[in-house]
Amino acid sequence: MKCIIIDDESVSREILTFLCEKEPDLVVVGSFSNAMEAFRFLNQESVDLIFLDIHMPGFSGFDFLQTIKNSPHIILTTSDKTSAVHAFEYDSIVDFLSKPIDPNRLKIAIKKVENLLKTKSAEPEKILSNKAEINQFFINIDKRLIKINASDVNLVEAKGDYAIIKLDNEEYKVHSTLTNILKKLPAESFFKVHRSYVINLRKIIDIQDNTILIHKSVIPISRTKRSELMGKLNLI
Repeated sequence: MKCIIIDDESVSREILTFLCEKEPDLVVVGSFSNAMEAFRFLNQESVDLIFLDIHMPGFSGFDFLQTIKNSPHIILTTSDKTSAVHAFEYDSIVDFLSKPIDPNRLKIAIKKVENLLKTKSAEPEKILSNKAEINQFFINIDKRLIKINASDVNLVEAKGDYAIIKLDNEEYKVHSTLTNILKKLPAESFFKVHRSYVINLRKIIDIQDNTILIHKSVIPISRTKRSELMGKLNLI
């Protein structure tokens, strides 16, 4: 398990490095006096765990947490126990260690991270299975179940108590709501652009003003959804 240490106090970094090196499954791959140095390192390397000091001049530990994307697991280190309250606001924070760090307490915190990593590594098969299921779904048409690949769907249009699922050369009318159908579709590909329309983002041909062209259909974009839609597109 690879980790780095971020702490502006050199003595604290040295002590924590010494304690971590006693843990057989833990390897310290970096030690940094400020968050910006750590950012540069993390742009090139990946780690499983960060020991993060909260109180650092200029750019605090909480500033770091608000800035970093796809954060590894975090163990906070600080002499200010009152900061523990804010730790609960971040999902990436696994534990909170008070300085001076107790070696036995450190072992407990590291064990928590190891257990989380083991749980995560045991889930890929389940995740892949769920992804396969969500990429395919069945609809009931005249007492006949028809399998549809989500990637073939251009859009879904609400029509009263029904919804129309539109593919390139076919469309199906089902008794359902947009909300229920959207739950069956992969979230990374489908987006509700209007109260009456869910679209496949990968099938967009053109966007002009407040309309989208998908296959041969021109779809309106709700004003409240336009900026969110733009954020989902790979713009240059």
